[in-house]
Amino acid sequence: MTSLRQILAAHAPLLLVDAASARVQAGWLEAGGSRWAEHTDEAGTAVFRCLEKLGADPGGAGAFVFCEGPGSVLGLRVAAMALRVWNVESVRPVFAYRSLELVARANATSDAGVIADARRDHWHHCTRDGVLRRLPAAGLTGPLLMPEGFRHWTPLPPGVAHVPYDVPGMLLRAGDEDLFRETRDPDAFLHAEPAYAAWTPRIHKAPEAAPSRP
Repeated sequence: MTSLRQILAAHAPLLLVDAASARVQAGWLEAGGSRWAEHTDEAGTAVFRCLEKLGADPGGAGAFVFCEGPGSVLGLRVAAMALRVWNVESVRPVFAYRSLELVARANATSDAGVIADARRDHWHHCTRDGVLRRLPAAGLTGPLLMPEGFRHWTPLPPGVAHVPYDVPGMLLRAGDEDLFRETRDPDAFLHAEPAYAAWTPRIHKAPEAAPSRP
């Protein structure tokens, strides 16, 4: 794990893409400063609208930084796919961070857990220690925070408070936290690889008629 400051020192300029929420955010980060853009269109359009606003050419980046989730699975996979495409002609380092861990570290004065919907009456849950868990709704205890712009299908737990999902502001507050890990295969975060049941193909036939009685 490494910090953003260390990545900047070694690889600037950086192109950062975060599509975890309904508001896609992108930044062009250099040692002397950074500029940011955001867009609320669907991720496949918003990522490139952000690049247009930034006037950024991915080919000029020394490294890529992206959010692997949890969050919008479609948005996260669109961003990861874009990074893989940009890295075809010239391979550059790619660093991933997790949305809920960034929120937890940016709100370090709070003991609250940060949550996001994990479907099927379960929640992603992260605290300041950086441990990301998948818990049933009944297993959530203590004060809870949820980032704005994160969709949910399960009813919110009682007393949950919403906090802004403002990537540049959170990175600034998180300081030199070691939030980033290098990856060769950018993709959306999964707690576990999906398991698939074996299936044997069979030709469907009409049920046999019961023998007639004499």
